[in-house]
Amino acid sequence: MEDKLRLQKLAEVFYALYHGKYGLQLIRQNDAWLRSVTPADIIRLTDMLVKNNLPMAGLKKAISKFLNVVHKTLLEQDHPEPLPDSLLDFCNRNNKELDLRLKALRPLIRKWNDQPSDVSVCKEIAERFGELEGYGRYYQIKENVLFPLLEKKWKDYRCLKVMWSLHDDIRKNLRQILELLNGEAPEISVFNSLAGDIFFQMYAIRFREEKVLFPVIMETIPEETLNALIRESCAIGFPFVQPEINVEEGSQETPFPGMVDLKSGLVTPEQIMLIFNHLPVDITYVDENDQVKYYSTPPDRIFIRTNAVLGRDVRNCHPPESIRVVEEILDAFRKGERDSATFWIDFQEEKVLIQYFACRDEQGSYRGVVEVTQVISAIQTLTGEKKLLDWNR
Repeated sequence: MEDKLRLQKLAEVFYALYHGKYGLQLIRQNDAWLRSVTPADIIRLTDMLVKNNLPMAGLKKAISKFLNVVHKTLLEQDHPEPLPDSLLDFCNRNNKELDLRLKALRPLIRKWNDQPSDVSVCKEIAERFGELEGYGRYYQIKENVLFPLLEKKWKDYRCLKVMWSLHDDIRKNLRQILELLNGEAPEISVFNSLAGDIFFQMYAIRFREEKVLFPVIMETIPEETLNALIRESCAIGFPFVQPEINVEEGSQETPFPGMVDLKSGLVTPEQIMLIFNHLPVDITYVDENDQVKYYSTPPDRIFIRTNAVLGRDVRNCHPPESIRVVEEILDAFRKGERDSATFWIDFQEEKVLIQYFACRDEQGSYRGVVEVTQVISAIQTLTGEKKLLDWNR
């Protein structure tokens, strides 16, 4: 009951900050609740706010204000450190390396502000921010490895959506600052504003991880479950401190009858067929013996295929004039001299792209070729960007 009441009181303070009304008065009235706030309270509160469909931009700003109110309380709380060489330990170690790099940037930024004409300092700053851009891999590990686990284990997982949005803000600002620094005559005032945002955002993410997210993870997720994610994390690659482990792909799920283990997931044969037949391309697979073994059947296939082609020598699937090219491709693929071949033609008033890709197993042995055919007329007309949903475009 007390937890529920505390969440209610915290929500009152948040909404006051969100609407910019009576914030200081409510903070004083709820001081006892705010001083007893826990990381789990922050997780539950944020989950509730996301479920209430508050606009993300305003939600992020108000949460930052709220965390500033309870910053000292969260900072003073003691939480156990992750075990050495555990997943969260590597997260913390990469965060510490990030801190060192941010601190190393500060004197360079001050020097460039004092000497705006010093091109060498500007170049070094650009290199340092380029290194920070690589920190995006750590955010990808969280988004693609850690977050999926938490979504399965937590009912109050929606706080992760806010953190992901903050990751995107950092990535966007890093791209912008690098474009500015690598351009002609970068404006220091614009740079200072972007750099300030990046420093604030990166430190804010670190605080939310180490004082909110990680403590709750350690309370709710077994260590062995977390450490099972290290291999997948290494496949993406930590930016600064990498575990010493051999990365081998493998499904985290347990196979059962009727499922096909594709190493990156378990699916049924029916689902495999649905995947291939809903791709906007025609696919044909020819094995290492040059026999046609499979073709996809999308609704609007470009070139006709029938079951009569299965088991047929691929040379017999082409007119005599094309056999020399077919054999040249197969020979180059088999010898390992080439991995792909690309053609494009005009066919029935459409521009068609035809690509051949060599298939090789984990030992590098040639296992055949995949032909991928796609109508690209509409793709060739694309300009600019489309980031919003518009069914008419």
